[in-house]
Amino acid sequence: METFIQVGVITAVLIGTFFSFVGVLGYFRLPDVYTKLHASGKVGVFGVVLLLVATIFASLDNFSAGRGLVLILLLLITGPVTSHAISSAAYRLGIRMEKSVRDDLTEKPEPTQLNS
Repeated sequence: METFIQVGVITAVLIGTFFSFVGVLGYFRLPDVYTKLHASGKVGVFGVVLLLVATIFASLDNFSAGRGLVLILLLLITGPVTSHAISSAAYRLGIRMEKSVRDDLTEKPEPTQLNS
């Protein structure tokens, strides 16, 4: 059973490290602040959560597992909130999006006419 846990820990560490690396790579390769936030927010949080899962299984201690679960919960709550706050502040400051990205907040829908 211990070998199975070790294989799971190693797998979670490798996958978590891969996702964290992809998040960092996306941060440097993507063109604007909005797409960079998407890469670092989504992929980075997923990578860190997998690393915390590996830590929980490697420790085999109830107290450490509880702290790890609390950290995972906090990351899953605060990660999207901080990404949204930063992107909202960037939008209000007028930081432009890449031309290939459609801005749904500036497009005005055409008024609908009621059929009488």
